[in-house]
Amino acid sequence: MSNVSRTGKEEINNATSPNTFGRSVESQAQMQDAAAQASPETGGEVLNIYRLEPIAAPDDPRWDNAPGHGIVVVAARTPGDARIVAAARELDFMEVDAAPAEDVTTVNASAFRDDKLYTVIEVERNRRDIKRGIVEGTVSVETIRSVEPD
Repeated sequence: MSNVSRTGKEEINNATSPNTFGRSVESQAQMQDAAAQASPETGGEVLNIYRLEPIAAPDDPRWDNAPGHGIVVVAARTPGDARIVAAARELDFMEVDAAPAEDVTTVNASAFRDDKLYTVIEVERNRRDIKRGIVEGTVSVETIRSVEPD
């Protein structure tokens, strides 16, 4: 049951937002931040160190849709930002010629963004001597089947 009420001649409110996943201004800004290369002029931002660890069983069917990368350590603002930073290192359909459809991105399909596949553990906090990005671990770009070797 909805808690929405209508009085007078106001437009009907169905309690939904026109936003879709990953299209809000905040989400777009976070994804752009994660994709941007840190320049030498940046820094001084208070960041935390997070370890992203796979928690799903190796035979979990979710791994079929989003390949894992093992343990990855990142410098990020929040646990959610840590997922975005790690996911930004994966190859996206928008970055290759073999896009599945116009304006289709695979950034939201990353295993790092799935809380059933990866957990985020805070390792350190309030660091100013690091830059936002991957600190340790390898994120493969072979997440898109069409670029995997035959």
